[in-house]
Amino acid sequence: MVRNIIQIDRERCVGCGLCVNACQEGAIGLVDGKAMLLRDDYCDGLGKCLPSCPVGALEVVQRKATPFDKAAASAHKAATGKAGAASEGGCPGSRAQSLTPSMGGCPGSRSQTISRPDTSAPADAAPAVASALRQWPVQIKLVPVNAPYFSGAHLLIAADCAAFAMGDFHSRVMKNKITLIGCPKLDEGDYSEKLTAILSQNDIRSVTVARMEVPCCGGLSSAVITALQNCGKMIPWQVVTISTDGRILED
Repeated sequence: MVRNIIQIDRERCVGCGLCVNACQEGAIGLVDGKAMLLRDDYCDGLGKCLPSCPVGALEVVQRKATPFDKAAASAHKAATGKAGAASEGGCPGSRAQSLTPSMGGCPGSRSQTISRPDTSAPADAAPAVASALRQWPVQIKLVPVNAPYFSGAHLLIAADCAAFAMGDFHSRVMKNKITLIGCPKLDEGDYSEKLTAILSQNDIRSVTVARMEVPCCGGLSSAVITALQNCGKMIPWQVVTISTDGRILED
């Protein structure tokens, strides 16, 4: 029979495993580090897994396929376990997760790993500075559109050079924001479609663009402006321009 069924672009797939966990029927697994439809009769063709893919590697197509067998899918899911299928392969670095700041909460109730001091470090070494990063992944291309950390977020969209150019970038620019990074000159495609989806589908409170002063960084600002215009919402936004020697340039 001809019916709706999931199709996976394995060239585009980054192996994050998010679609495996999103598939309620257990029809998708990771094979050689890439998502694959395991059997036609496990897939109901409804496409509930589509929003989970950060790179748009999933689509619903119509083709000749075995009818969906709910009983077989349920038996397969019970026998293998979706979580186990996702953890066997893929790239752990692209799985969505929130990061809890290390300075919050009650010190006595936090789980800690205590290690010996590094005696090889110089006595006058600067003290470690806590990261302001609140989520993972950070690449615009990899972040899931509906990640839970977007709810009520103040969003920072930054050029990936910015944190290297500016020594206090975490404390001055990143603090208390959800951070996405990219380079419009090196990355293929336009960010505006992905950013529009993020702004449209989540409760974003504000947007800050942190770009470098170099001309090629203008593509980052343009993508954000396009997304703000297309998302159908009035969201406060600002642009912070950083010089190549790490200064914030005034307008």
